[in-house]
Amino acid sequence: MSYKPDGYTDLSPYLVVSDPEAVLQFCETVFGATRLRVFHDGDRILHAECRIGDSVLMMGGAEGAAGTVVHLYLPDPDAAHAKALELGAEEIQPMLDKGDGDRRGGFRTPCGTQWFVAKQMGAPA
Repeated sequence: MSYKPDGYTDLSPYLVVSDPEAVLQFCETVFGATRLRVFHDGDRILHAECRIGDSVLMMGGAEGAAGTVVHLYLPDPDAAHAKALELGAEEIQPMLDKGDGDRRGGFRTPCGTQWFVAKQMGAPA
């Protein structure tokens, strides 16, 4: 028996958000996430997990949760950035070639999480 669930990395980011269900739906729509485990206490989500690429994102619900920043490499960050804005996310950085070898942009979701999505384009200039 392993010390962790099959297919999980040793380290997983953990978001504390006011509406975990909204975050799960957002991740599914924008990043193609797969819902893993979701634990409820009545109607409230205590803990939830989703897989984005080769990583597991964990989250829990709490009123008045502080915002979090997540960086995510994707094959097509421009498409994810555009989709997030369509869903009501606020742009905090347009998609740009940053001069560090990455093309990157950022947005803030309604729950306050800041996402920076990127693709490595080559060696820094």
